[in-house]
Amino acid sequence: MEVLGEPTRADVLPELASVHWRPLADERQLRRSGRIWTATTVAHTVPFIGAAAGLMALQPLSAPVALMAIAHAWVIPELYARRGANVVGRKPPAGDAAERRALGLLGDLLDHDARDLYGQTGLVLERGRLGVWLVGAAGALLVRDRGRRVHCYCVRVNEPSLPTGDRVAHLLLALRSDEAGFATVANLSFSGARWRIRRRIDADMRPALDAAARTTRPRLVARTPGPRHSA
Repeated sequence: MEVLGEPTRADVLPELASVHWRPLADERQLRRSGRIWTATTVAHTVPFIGAAAGLMALQPLSAPVALMAIAHAWVIPELYARRGANVVGRKPPAGDAAERRALGLLGDLLDHDARDLYGQTGLVLERGRLGVWLVGAAGALLVRDRGRRVHCYCVRVNEPSLPTGDRVAHLLLALRSDEAGFATVANLSFSGARWRIRRRIDADMRPALDAAARTTRPRLVARTPGPRHSA
């Protein structure tokens, strides 16, 4: 888990210097990361499915072993998805008074819809160039590909005693300052189908994920027919 220090006014996050070996996140790099995670999932599941099919073809009485192989093919991707969903898991509050003050400061950074969504789900929806972000207290989800894929990033601030609202505000400011740098500094915990993450996050967070998916889809604009001209 990468740690972010105090935000600066510079356009580039200073924490990038500590991960200089990582390529700067962009469209190409994110697509490549998604393909790698998909290939990893396939590599973990196909052998178990193939083994199950082979066992059943050779000896139908081996059905219990085949079912165990299929169970492994299902469980392994689910464990990865669980790790990804954990980046937006709930954090213990710092105290009622501190949390109220932090919530007020965070509210100043958000518009009305984002404040309402945060109050309901604990996640801040932020539109970016790379996709639609959902920022939590210790991580962020990046929703892309018209809502089909989610990248899960683990990242935290350098002061764990901060109230939840302050931690979210800190990460949000870092994201707004340098989106590509934020995605580079944060550790990618999982990249996969939205439905996998949706099943694993808390139920009250799912509306935020659904809203982010809707935001990534292009809007259809009705065209007003022009005046008709008679011949």
